[in-house]
Amino acid sequence: MKVVVEVADATGLMPKDGHGSATAFVEVEFEGQRHRTQAKHKDLSPAWNETFVFNVSDPSRLADRTIDVSVYHDRKSGGGTGDGGRRGRGHGHHRNFLGRVRIAGASVALSDADAPLQRFPLEKRGLFSHIRGDVALRVYALPESAAEVPVVTPFVEVERAPVENKDKKKASSSVVPEEEPRVLYSVAAGGEGGAAPTGGGGAAPTTGGLGFEFAQMKQAMAGQPPAFNMSPVFNASHALARADAPFPPTVIQARPLAVRPGNDFGLVETAPPLAGRPGYRGGFGGSDKIASTYDLVEQMRYLYVNVVKARHLPTMDLTGSLDPYVELKLGNYKATTRYLAKNSNPEWHQVFAFFQHRLQSNLLEVVVKDKDLVKDDFVGRLAFDLAEVPLRVPPDSPLAPQWYKLEDKKGETLPDGELMLAVWMGTQADEAFPSAWHSDAHDVGLDALATTRSKVYFSPRLVYLRVVVLEAQDLVPHDKNHPPSNVSLKLRLGHQFRSTRRVPGSLNPTWNEEFMFVASEPFDEHLMLTVEDRVAADREEPLGRLVLPLSAAFPRTDHHKIMEPRWFSLAKPTASDEKAGEGEKKEHKFSSKIHLQLYLELGYHVLDESTHYSSDLEPASKPHRKQRIGMLELGILGARNLMPMKANKDGRTTDAYCVAKYGPKWVRTRTLLNTLTPQWNEQYTWEVFDPCTVLTVAVLDNCHLAGHKDDARDQRIGKVRIRLSTLEADRVYTHFYPLLSLHTSGLRKTGELHLAVRFTCTAWVKMLALYGKPLLPKMHYVQPISMRQMDILRREAMVIVAARLGRAEPPLRREVVEYMLDTDVHMWSLRRSKANFLRLTTLLSGVTSAGRWLEGVRSWRRPVTTILVHVLFVILVVYPELILPSVFLCLFMIGAWNYRFRPRHPPHMDTKLSHAELAHPDELDEESDTFPSSKAADLVGMRYDRLRHVAGKLQTVAGDMATQGERARALLSWRDPRATAIFILLSLVVAVLLYVTPFQVVAVVVGLFLLRHPRFRSRMPSAPFNFYRRLPANSDMLL
Repeated sequence: MKVVVEVADATGLMPKDGHGSATAFVEVEFEGQRHRTQAKHKDLSPAWNETFVFNVSDPSRLADRTIDVSVYHDRKSGGGTGDGGRRGRGHGHHRNFLGRVRIAGASVALSDADAPLQRFPLEKRGLFSHIRGDVALRVYALPESAAEVPVVTPFVEVERAPVENKDKKKASSSVVPEEEPRVLYSVAAGGEGGAAPTGGGGAAPTTGGLGFEFAQMKQAMAGQPPAFNMSPVFNASHALARADAPFPPTVIQARPLAVRPGNDFGLVETAPPLAGRPGYRGGFGGSDKIASTYDLVEQMRYLYVNVVKARHLPTMDLTGSLDPYVELKLGNYKATTRYLAKNSNPEWHQVFAFFQHRLQSNLLEVVVKDKDLVKDDFVGRLAFDLAEVPLRVPPDSPLAPQWYKLEDKKGETLPDGELMLAVWMGTQADEAFPSAWHSDAHDVGLDALATTRSKVYFSPRLVYLRVVVLEAQDLVPHDKNHPPSNVSLKLRLGHQFRSTRRVPGSLNPTWNEEFMFVASEPFDEHLMLTVEDRVAADREEPLGRLVLPLSAAFPRTDHHKIMEPRWFSLAKPTASDEKAGEGEKKEHKFSSKIHLQLYLELGYHVLDESTHYSSDLEPASKPHRKQRIGMLELGILGARNLMPMKANKDGRTTDAYCVAKYGPKWVRTRTLLNTLTPQWNEQYTWEVFDPCTVLTVAVLDNCHLAGHKDDARDQRIGKVRIRLSTLEADRVYTHFYPLLSLHTSGLRKTGELHLAVRFTCTAWVKMLALYGKPLLPKMHYVQPISMRQMDILRREAMVIVAARLGRAEPPLRREVVEYMLDTDVHMWSLRRSKANFLRLTTLLSGVTSAGRWLEGVRSWRRPVTTILVHVLFVILVVYPELILPSVFLCLFMIGAWNYRFRPRHPPHMDTKLSHAELAHPDELDEESDTFPSSKAADLVGMRYDRLRHVAGKLQTVAGDMATQGERARALLSWRDPRATAIFILLSLVVAVLLYVTPFQVVAVVVGLFLLRHPRFRSRMPSAPFNFYRRLPANSDMLL
């Protein structure tokens, strides 16, 4: 068995030579074997691309071993060799430490194919080390008989490729990828090629990790049959072939590699070449610093072609008409404009973008063609050499298009026909980038092209509408011989409905009820009010109606501004909306009236997202909003290892795009087609008004590329939340964030999202002052809205936002808005309930730890500590003025000590805290269920019984807490006359003693009594405890 370590490169190393650079090399050590790379002269981002092979003495113990990778600066500036490891540490005085990485043997991949290139942040060696940067490594295992170049020997599938030659050294293989799971059989060389054993297709038992795999291989090489079926990830065919005695073939159940809990769900810090990072060198056009605001993304070159229009095109048909379009050819890429029917002077105004790294030719060919039923006719062409294309870098003005005369196929200029276009090389900072037709979407139709483009959206301005319904007068019933029986008022604003209580038998009903609605600009919806009488159990008769525009409401920002109620005339039930809307303009013969108060509450902030993840806390009134304190910049670099979401002709793939939200601003990146490693490199900026807000970024799969499908829904891949208050100002954070998804089968890692985040503070004094101000506007506290009503209004605001963003082009669909706004966060989840319970127990663990420590002091387990506590207690009692200063001094010292252990990375989704790794599949299935439930009745009944069991425990805890409080109240309630008499007499005695005894003496006596030695204490409960337990409670009065 061997372990291979591939050292690729390093980035962002610490300068060590005194000239702002370093001569770096890497030393890898494993089980006493040491190798080192060459030294790269004066390079802070060196690339080695060297491979080292280490022998493993005991494969079964590899999981307990550690691979040490250290980066050094060679002060002698001499290049090392691959065998420099034999020089050992004798030259340690000629090198400076740049960082190290320690890789556990349990994380070693079992084959070359399963070993991705990973970037590891360099760690410190000591307390005073100054380290930065990261190193890229690949680590995997090889079987004993593998050659120097890692080659994975395939398995043999007996049913497809039976062994014909018994003396073969290697068996051929044929794996059918469509079968899931696959059953493969490894056949020993020199063994009898019999049939596959029966029963081998069963599920393989779960293995115990990497050490278990090596132990199984060791048993196989010793000629012993393995105790369990081996994992398919490791190739054991060579190990079986080296066995001295033949044995039957082993059945291998091919299953996906299981993710170890908590092992692959963390952040990975990176150091991409961004202009915004310290120490950046090089860049676009050879400059050291990009003259652009795009400094949090990698600069990407594009070839832009702006096809504007044509004139005087020659006709090609016998009818004299021309249906022209333009076709762009660049290697295998082909892009076309739309064709314009019967137009010799067409105008297209279309921009095309070709990614530079995918350019397959040095010649751009522009062909004008005539659309025809059978074969399109050639009109003319142009050719551009890419070496002659000009370079444009913002903030340069856009390149002016020019007229070019068309040529024929031989290159001769045509007498008629000119084409206006512009061709230039630019970056994603170009203003034409968002609207361009990108080369990776060349096969997408015009209808679906808009869904691939990047866009910026803004949520509509939302305002609360408060309607106070006081009374109605002079209602006219349908049947004058029978007065109204049950009169109510129904209110509707868009999709929102409200209703008052029913007032029996009155033509002048009084309600005095208040209702809240969510209204959005431009306030074009009308408030509709209908007075109805319930004449039967299933029939209601309208008595009058009123349609009011929102301009009739009084806008206010302070609760002290009260508008006098107004009387409105009710129109007849059969009147149109126009006539019903004239109730406030003129009088009608129909004399029914209604008394109302209407307010547009501009002082509230309309919550459209969960309060725990809010990104906007400003009121609806713009003059009352806070001043800006900084800027938030987000660079969406790319993603890797995304989960395939759909199948195409080339296999399973993903058409991924990102959506980010902060405040009212939403951004959507372009959709990258048919890739599991998209690279967006798009940067966006937001204004920050409060640091205690959250940025949300989600990755989704575009399911609307095959045309407009109303029933198609974009699929969720994963989501990242970043709280701004956890970021240091003016620091660039670049990390791979894990994308996690909960399915009924368990927790899945669906990929990693590469982000660069920077929070820039422009007003430090204002930002620090915000920590003493309330989060929400003033109206939320002086005239609060109930939690139940707030939850209803939040859902209605989400519907309004989703409807408004869904009308944009491209639309931001409702499933995306619901995912970003966490609309299902308040739904019942047993997993989330367990997670919150664990959070509560963790919060109280400090109190329990202090209680255990105090019990240890009282028990004299450590006499020295107990004596010191006695001395400190006496000092604080004698000098009580030292108590508060000592407490705050301790808080300061604890905070200063914890500064060394402060978090260095932004927070991310914690799988252990979320209780996601160990959640039962049925709990996850219940969490993903709809509301109301769509499951079978027996399954819903089982879950209801489980909920009753959990609720029963909570009910018991709530009852116990209420019992303790009622016992305390029973001390003076004379419910137990003897207990109350004893308590008040003892209170009198204690009061007299405290009047005549100094407080310090009482405190010392009580403290020493509680801290007395266990020899002077009894194991039985104390008298006050027994007295309290005997007090009565209301639990015996419950049914």
